[in-house]
Amino acid sequence: MASKSSASPVFLISIILALVVGINSGEIAVYWGQNGGEGSLADTCASGNYNIVNLAFLVVFGNGQAPVVNLAGHCDPPSGGCTGLSSDIKSCQAGGVKVMLSIGGSAGSYYLASADDAKQVATYLWDNFLGGQSSSRPLGDAVLDGIDFDIEGGTTQHWDDLARSLSAYSSSGKKVYLAAAPQCPYPDAWLGGALQTGLFDYVWVQFYNNPSCEYSSGNIANLQDAWNQWTSNTAGKIFLGLPASTEAANNGFIPASDLTSKVLPAIKGSAKYGGVMLWSKYYDDQTGYSSSIKGSV
Repeated sequence: MASKSSASPVFLISIILALVVGINSGEIAVYWGQNGGEGSLADTCASGNYNIVNLAFLVVFGNGQAPVVNLAGHCDPPSGGCTGLSSDIKSCQAGGVKVMLSIGGSAGSYYLASADDAKQVATYLWDNFLGGQSSSRPLGDAVLDGIDFDIEGGTTQHWDDLARSLSAYSSSGKKVYLAAAPQCPYPDAWLGGALQTGLFDYVWVQFYNNPSCEYSSGNIANLQDAWNQWTSNTAGKIFLGLPASTEAANNGFIPASDLTSKVLPAIKGSAKYGGVMLWSKYYDDQTGYSSSIKGSV
């Protein structure tokens, strides 16, 4: 009878490490749509660098305004010129990449006047970008995976109502994912109330243009303090939102080597860790940032 062999300690340690790495492995989300020189949506997804792409932005909505999608130099939504994106969206999704519509942005005109207004905006989003029906779908018949709230203006009111109304559509079959892009000082001035609903699947916190909670020249303390606040008080997966180049933001850029050697090891232990969000695909093309970090995220 053959003797029973036992696994070597080195083998067991390697299995444990593989499990730990697997548990804490993250995703990369990116914003696409604000620079016509950043390549096509299909190519963005086919790069293999991104798990989630946010289409930026729906810049006008709410308070009775006719909604406006702005995709910079890529296509012209009012003329129907963006319906061709439908095939790109479907190819992204077929490759396992989620595609979200980002609403808001830093230069939009948006405002929710009441809970009923929020419900009307949710209906518009459902009918025109998600699983509903409309004769005027700006991006064609593709069904997006969800809505990203990049709210940096308007008022602080009724974003929670919009989140609840959108979330209710998940009961129709296909889940409607919700994401948010708050600033890193906690709680966020615009989205604090909405995030308290616990309905957001992804929260990519902007750790840039906010010196009080950024990484700076080897000092991780401010970033880590803010990160701990976000992960302790917010539902969903929390992403480290970063500029993909020094030109992408006024400040807050973290060199890829610092990110992989200092910052990620300090935050990946959190069960809420979701990965890294990059602004934006255009700037990432200039630096190759996502390619440099994806093995460590």
